[in-house]
Amino acid sequence: MKKGTFKGLEAIILENEHLKAVVLPDFGGKVASFYDKKADYEWFYQAKVEQLPMPHYGSTFGEYTPSGFNDLFPGVDEGPHPINNRKVPDHGEVWSMVWEVDEKLDNGVTLEVKSPVFPYILKKTITLLDDGLEVRYRATNTGEAPFAYIWAPSILLNMNEHTQIEVPEDCNEIISIEPDNEHLGAWGSRHPFPITQSKDTKEEIDLSKMAPKEARNVEKFYFATRLSSGWCRAVQKDINKALYYSFDPDKIPFLAVFKNHGGWLGDYNFSLQPSTGMYDDVYVANKIDRVAKIAPESEDLWIFRITVEELN
Repeated sequence: MKKGTFKGLEAIILENEHLKAVVLPDFGGKVASFYDKKADYEWFYQAKVEQLPMPHYGSTFGEYTPSGFNDLFPGVDEGPHPINNRKVPDHGEVWSMVWEVDEKLDNGVTLEVKSPVFPYILKKTITLLDDGLEVRYRATNTGEAPFAYIWAPSILLNMNEHTQIEVPEDCNEIISIEPDNEHLGAWGSRHPFPITQSKDTKEEIDLSKMAPKEARNVEKFYFATRLSSGWCRAVQKDINKALYYSFDPDKIPFLAVFKNHGGWLGDYNFSLQPSTGMYDDVYVANKIDRVAKIAPESEDLWIFRITVEELN
């Protein structure tokens, strides 16, 4: 671990023979860059700016150059929280807050943030491995009532015509959560995965692949059932590698996919989002029991790993 700067902000740099990761404690504790030295490839989507603007609490996510790996917590959509009806900001609280550096490690760092509105403390230890990145989370409920939350990693990845996503075999149906989409239809529309038919053009579409940037659309969907296996992969055949996400499906039982074909901010990127809740809105998720809960004065622990794999 060493100190440095990244796009004008103070950074913690984790580096070994194979990989380099850049952490920005003041910008939501985000992992801003994940660079594969051997492939000479940046996995994380980079905002095309020389200076990253610093968000403030409650900022709108899309106004602050979305890029890299941000934690979304305690919800994703802006809206009321079931514990006290106080507003959860857009994409949650913690991505726009300053995280305190709690402990420095040889190959990692522990960061911590405390909500000014809700009764929780979120801590994470980011460790650079020989073949990837491990993040260990600890969410503590400091209140006297159960605390509902959605956590998801918003990891915006670079993509091109070679990009493909892979998921467990039983992930064979999706639910669209975009308000309206030319191919997937209205919010709540269900489709088989990976092959479906466009609602608009009636053409066959492979949802595991990406449309060109010229499509100018956005897709976000959840797989319809709880996960029985805790993994998903982003495959880049052009560099003969994949980014493999692994996690405990008992802790993180849902999976969403976000694909931005130039339709949001003009960017071209995508995100695989394992999640502790469904449909992004923590108030709704709590109503339908698709959400994680921490008992009063207790804590939840979970581990999320990213591994760089060579394709066979």
